[in-house]
Amino acid sequence: MTKQPPHIKVYTRLQKSSISGIGVFAVTDIPIETHVFEGDKSEMCWYSEEELKLSSLPMAIQDLYNDFCVIKTEGNQKLYGCPDSFNNMPISWYLNNSDNPNMACNEVYDFYTIRDVKAGEELTSKYDTYSE
Repeated sequence: MTKQPPHIKVYTRLQKSSISGIGVFAVTDIPIETHVFEGDKSEMCWYSEEELKLSSLPMAIQDLYNDFCVIKTEGNQKLYGCPDSFNNMPISWYLNNSDNPNMACNEVYDFYTIRDVKAGEELTSKYDTYSE
């Protein structure tokens, strides 16, 4: 079996961001409507605030949920969409927020470019379009 080199369909890398902490940056020009994180095999896992016993966790652990999870309310229950482990966070979880984003996501949180992106540019999304 022939394996594909690991750089195939890779468009991004992590680096220091002027927006906040670490961000996702284009390593090559990316055309509009490109699904940038194709090949990410991780699934979003959903947990209720009660199930996590979030308020009883150390603040540093609570910060992981508040900083990295997709948060939504269903009925009267607050839900957190997380990677299966914070040790396995795919690069897409490092997108920074922007009021003028170059990325959007669909209903299954698959991110794609909404305009052409130049190499070296930081990829951003608008959090409140998919998270409370």
